[in-house]
Amino acid sequence: MSRVDLTRRELLKATAAVAAVGTGALAGAPAAGAAPTGTPARARAASAAPAVPPEPLRLWYRRPATQWVEALPLGNGRLGAMVWGGGKYERLQLNEDTLYAGGPYDPTPPDALAALPEVRRLLFAGRYAEAEKLANATMMGRPKKQMPYQPLGDLQLDFLEVSDVNGYRRELDLDRALATSTFEARGLQHTREVFVSPVDQCVAVRLSGDKARRIGLRIGLASDHVDTSVSAVGDDGLLLVGRNGDAFGIDGRLRFAMRLRVLPTGGTLRRIGDRIEVAKADEVVLLLTGATSFRRFDDVGGDPEAITAAQLDAASRRSWQQLLDAHVAEHRRLFQRVAIDLGRTPAAVAALPTDERVARFAEGGDPALAALYHQFGRYLLVCSSRPGTQPANLQGIWNDLLSPPWESKYTININTEMNYWPAEANALGECVEPLERMVAELAEAGADTARRMYGAPGWVVHHNTDLWRRSAPIDGAEWGLWPTGGAWLLQHLWDRWDYGRDPAWLRKVWPLFRGAAEFFAATLVEDPNTGAMVTAPSISPENEHPFGASLCAGPSMDAQLLRDLFGQCIEIAGLLGVDDELARRLAALRGRLPPHRVGRAGQLQEWQQDWDMDVPEIDHRHVSHLYALHPSSQINIRDTPDLAAAARRSLEIRGDEATGWGIGWRLNLWARLGDGEHAHKVLAMLLSPSRTYPNLFDAHPPFQIDGNFGGTSGITEMLLQSWGGSVFLLPALPAAWPNGRVQGLRVRGAAGVDLAWAGGQLHQARIASDRGGRYRLEYRGRVAELELAAGEAANVAWTGGRLVRA
Repeated sequence: MSRVDLTRRELLKATAAVAAVGTGALAGAPAAGAAPTGTPARARAASAAPAVPPEPLRLWYRRPATQWVEALPLGNGRLGAMVWGGGKYERLQLNEDTLYAGGPYDPTPPDALAALPEVRRLLFAGRYAEAEKLANATMMGRPKKQMPYQPLGDLQLDFLEVSDVNGYRRELDLDRALATSTFEARGLQHTREVFVSPVDQCVAVRLSGDKARRIGLRIGLASDHVDTSVSAVGDDGLLLVGRNGDAFGIDGRLRFAMRLRVLPTGGTLRRIGDRIEVAKADEVVLLLTGATSFRRFDDVGGDPEAITAAQLDAASRRSWQQLLDAHVAEHRRLFQRVAIDLGRTPAAVAALPTDERVARFAEGGDPALAALYHQFGRYLLVCSSRPGTQPANLQGIWNDLLSPPWESKYTININTEMNYWPAEANALGECVEPLERMVAELAEAGADTARRMYGAPGWVVHHNTDLWRRSAPIDGAEWGLWPTGGAWLLQHLWDRWDYGRDPAWLRKVWPLFRGAAEFFAATLVEDPNTGAMVTAPSISPENEHPFGASLCAGPSMDAQLLRDLFGQCIEIAGLLGVDDELARRLAALRGRLPPHRVGRAGQLQEWQQDWDMDVPEIDHRHVSHLYALHPSSQINIRDTPDLAAAARRSLEIRGDEATGWGIGWRLNLWARLGDGEHAHKVLAMLLSPSRTYPNLFDAHPPFQIDGNFGGTSGITEMLLQSWGGSVFLLPALPAAWPNGRVQGLRVRGAAGVDLAWAGGQLHQARIASDRGGRYRLEYRGRVAELELAAGEAANVAWTGGRLVRA
């Protein structure tokens, strides 16, 4: 146990004077009044009632889901389940994180290298549309699309003695990652529980009631994939096997399997075709496993039938309670690291189901819903990105369509990065491991792209990738010919270092940083119009400039990304004592990158040229040129106030309304500007029925998970920031959250921070250092500087207008 954990009792004692939390109880603390884990199912069912949930960490509803975006998400990073909670008919829609269409393929355009000089010449001559047309003909991937993420299948349950239901309630317990539905039908009180175990790698379902011999149903497996079959395995099992399909001319090469075992207590089993019927059981446990033949982005030689058989056999040897206890303990190991209380919600509002609270959040008076939304984002990250799994994609791990929007893959000009914005500050650094592994694989695949498209060393990836780690530009030059995707992904690896300060980690990832820097050192060219060293061709992601094209040279975002990348490479080389010559070369190049520029409307320019006020979409969803404000801190209100004012002006011009993730980015930007009231206004836009589905999924629309992660990150930024060598306490606290506390957040320099505030001002903060160091804490312009040893903690308090060590 860390020092920060040991001192939390002291913090709670010190903040006893803070206003009572009431129904805004600390979201993340152990649930008051929760039934013990070992409570028998019948006892739980008998006492269940559709009343106000006693715990703030539950989503709950008065009726079953009627559409996918009302179902409740569960996941263990690899397997995902959407639980509908139906009465007579129940559906669990299932995903496996490696089930994409197609197979290993090579999209690298053969004519790109030869066309590159002419595309550059046209750009520097101001002939942008011609350059874009040539790039579309010669420099785009073949095919121009990438492979879609696809569903595994469905577990279908048809109950024999259920018709009308009474007293219905379904809920998702974030603290236990457990979905439950309860109701009465024909005199039987039903309880249905589902979880997806990260320990036993299975989906587990328990169907029980308060009377013996009353559970009866038919059970089946189904899949939307064409090439599938279902067969019986003994008297108590089903096996669905299949192959993925092709997409965009790439043949499907994956095999997959989904395997089920039915374990009744009492009653009888019989097979009816490709289904299993259970009659007169006391309770029924269902265990399901799933896998594909994917081993690596260039290896599809796995055996999903053997994998699922081994996993199912192992899980079947454990009791329901053993499976549940192991699952809950592992989930809580990550999830319970952070607890948050944003204040009291009136009892009448707190008594409402989650979807009804979302519908009225903009009216104010429900800070506990904001805390729940924050924790829901953390829950989603734990459930969709664990060590050893694939990274969270556009929909995390949850998708029910063979051809989902934007292929539900990895869009790395904002969306993939936003998925991981909450990770470090919210004590979920382990969840970044899949992203780090993907970056390493992209460096491998992207080295071939760098050589064949640009004649350059190192590695490059553009604005999208998929399971097969393709790195060539796709969709069209106006969207895809953007070479700095890898540079942005690397910022998460830098954060992993900066929040953890593990030298072994830095040595491990240094080759990835070096390879990216070597690519840009070789491909930056001098802009004859400005003398700056620029990326060309490139775009400011997805935004068209006034000359009928998006393609350009040296957009502001590229310079900002490379300023960070080169600076980090220089620092890493110094810390590790390596690559002095490369560091010197990067320092020289860094000094020649295009500078930040302020345009005629007082805005931060998106391009080297002052085009911002003449673009076709002045309210464009992307705010790429504000990367320097967030997630970077090159521009900030303390050190560069004039540029921060220009960034603010850009935000005002661009407007708050956007897609879900676009609003999420704006939330973080307003928090960085220290404007808590505007940030809270934007949060209310995000947490509204037009941008949040009933199950709290972000409504892009359609569903994209990045808005959820952007929302969690933005709430965190309102309460705590760390950049520029400082830790900022309550930097954007809105009036709507006058009293509260948060425990377990993390800051740069490898430290944990707990905060408590009352009456709109800081009461006390505790910082605990993992490795030792100097920490500069700021609040309302006042500073406290602390020197802490490894494992040491200190309290600071706001007293008499000063920040003092308590």
